[in-house]
Amino acid sequence: MNFAGISPGSLLLIFLIAVLLFGSKRLGSLGQDLGRAIKGFKQGMKEIDTDKTS
Repeated sequence: MNFAGISPGSLLLIFLIAVLLFGSKRLGSLGQDLGRAIKGFKQGMKEIDTDKTS
């Protein structure tokens, strides 16, 4: 199964390189920050949709 045309082996290699470059703690922090940003974006989009329908 490919994700965006990338094989699972390639995804694993990319992940391992990212861990080596950033370290596991920093990589976890980056993941949390990205999750918060996506959550904030989704909430903002819901507010815009609510304002349009009101």
